[in-house]
Amino acid sequence: MDLTPTAWQLWLVAAIVCGMLEIKLSGFVTLWFAVGALASSLAAALGLGINVQLLLFTLVSLLLFAISRTLFKKFFTRDSAHLKTGVEAMLGQEAVVTEEVGEPHGGTVRINGELWTARSLSGHISEGERVTVEQVDGLKLWVRRPAATRSVPQTGSEKERVG
Repeated sequence: MDLTPTAWQLWLVAAIVCGMLEIKLSGFVTLWFAVGALASSLAAALGLGINVQLLLFTLVSLLLFAISRTLFKKFFTRDSAHLKTGVEAMLGQEAVVTEEVGEPHGGTVRINGELWTARSLSGHISEGERVTVEQVDGLKLWVRRPAATRSVPQTGSEKERVG
């Protein structure tokens, strides 16, 4: 009685191991290697050589992986907007001044329950006022009053027409 495993049995064991890993892990990746191993197991049972088995395993696994990623991205994330987090999420948000923001040292604002050092883009801002975050510079927020308009420097010819 010969207990030496044949190639198709080894591929089947590889498929089972990859299938168990897929159940344990949450990446939806090893499933395709399990399917590739099953295809190679079938090729080995049909008597095809090891080179064909390895090529079939590689092609099936990579092809299924590429197709699934493309389909999942296309169908499951098509309507999702880019999720802003961290500093990117603060831009344009409203904050409340907790310590007046003036020159030369700035002040403090509360945004999303956190205190941040702030500098003003629209002059002195008193405690309790609401401001809009315009820019983040390291650990410092640049803020302005929501009603404050942004001044645009005039060129020389525009100054002559206005004046």
